[in-house]
Amino acid sequence: MEVKFKIRKDDMVEIIAGKDKGKRGNVVRVIRDKGRVIVSGANLVKKAMKKRSQQDQGGIAEIEAPLNISNVMIVCKKCGPTRIGYKIDGEKKIRVCRKCGEAL
Repeated sequence: MEVKFKIRKDDMVEIIAGKDKGKRGNVVRVIRDKGRVIVSGANLVKKAMKKRSQQDQGGIAEIEAPLNISNVMIVCKKCGPTRIGYKIDGEKKIRVCRKCGEAL
């Protein structure tokens, strides 16, 4: 079942729970069927990578692991981490900050 999320790719988010609480980064990918997001530079885990070619080294690499979407909050330029509301502007539906009402 596909669920509609208020957070999209390239949104600036802050992590509000877990080992990286307080870190900010952009959303690289939204995994909709699992309800998770990948945030750049956050939730780094070590992964053993297999050598694929002569140039590729393999070994242990640090990659960004997915976070639950409930553990991130969108960041408003004015007021910081906030919830998202919607405003209908003619034909368009715009995401707005719940604190100050500015478009996100």
